[in-house]
Amino acid sequence: MELLVDHHCHGVVRRDLDRAGFEGWLTEAQRPAPGTTLFDSALGDALRRLCFPLLDLAPTATPEAYLERRADLGHAAVGRRLLHAAGLAAMLVDTGFTPEPLTTPTELGAAAGAAAYEVVRLEAVAESLAGASAEGFADAVRAALAEAAGRPGTMAFKSVAAYRVGLALGARRPSAGEVRTAAGRWLAAGGGRLADETLHRFLAFAALDTGLPLQFHTGLGDRDVDLRACDPLLLAPWLRATEATGVPVLLLHCYPFQRHAGYLAQVFPTVHMDLGLATHNVGARAGAVLAEALELCPYGKFLYSSDGFALPELHFLGAALFREAAGDDLARRTTENAHRVYPAVGGRGPGR
Repeated sequence: MELLVDHHCHGVVRRDLDRAGFEGWLTEAQRPAPGTTLFDSALGDALRRLCFPLLDLAPTATPEAYLERRADLGHAAVGRRLLHAAGLAAMLVDTGFTPEPLTTPTELGAAAGAAAYEVVRLEAVAESLAGASAEGFADAVRAALAEAAGRPGTMAFKSVAAYRVGLALGARRPSAGEVRTAAGRWLAAGGGRLADETLHRFLAFAALDTGLPLQFHTGLGDRDVDLRACDPLLLAPWLRATEATGVPVLLLHCYPFQRHAGYLAQVFPTVHMDLGLATHNVGARAGAVLAEALELCPYGKFLYSSDGFALPELHFLGAALFREAAGDDLARRTTENAHRVYPAVGGRGPGR
């Protein structure tokens, strides 16, 4: 089995979960509608087929049996089993969202038997500086980003502008005065959750100045995201303005805009993409979604990520379904190319 680099994921919970807690972390929905269950979905089908056997159960076992087996083993043992089965060489772990204590990158890597690195979330850095003055905010951010970039375990930065203001970021670097005014507004309101286009744009430019790759959340997300504002095509003016830096820009998740992201990866030398959590959410349809992304995206610019969060099942499912989808797609393309060159392959081939 070829080892994968999961270039964007999160830690897992440090506690055992009941059914409501487990299903609450399975998707972005947080909880299923009354009378329904996420075990009855494409994701649930994949969970039964791929995860149940790893906990020594048949795919036909009930969800209750799976959760009982999970509880008997304990969350730490389940995590080690599933994370190790993902077959990872390295994990890049976003530490910027912790609604409850999650495993650290070091702990996650140890459970998976993989090297672990950190992805630093820009908004978390800015929000930690809410005690700064409006005049000193920009310098404080730049110093904090430089410090983070210099840490041995830091591999990239990430922006969640898509969640806060959408991806239609202005193409011009904001001036010092504009940053000072926007920071003053935000700080006067008490700081907290940052949602100001000028400041998100400033953070993105400041991250590029460090030279580290910059990840952008795009597409599918929690229920509070405005999906219409998460189309990666909205980033095109900003991408044109920053292309000369040569810094890699990584479009995360992308669904249902995978074709749009593939176009951007084709026409912008610095842009790469993945499918992230879409892979396990669509289950058996992962191959179709991947094929749409690869219609335009150069193969070498398509990355793997699970976006696994809270449940080690999601880290494992992401890897397993990606391998299946990539293998099926490669086989299909190989067969199609063979038929183009040798139209009678399987019948009268060349030389017959």
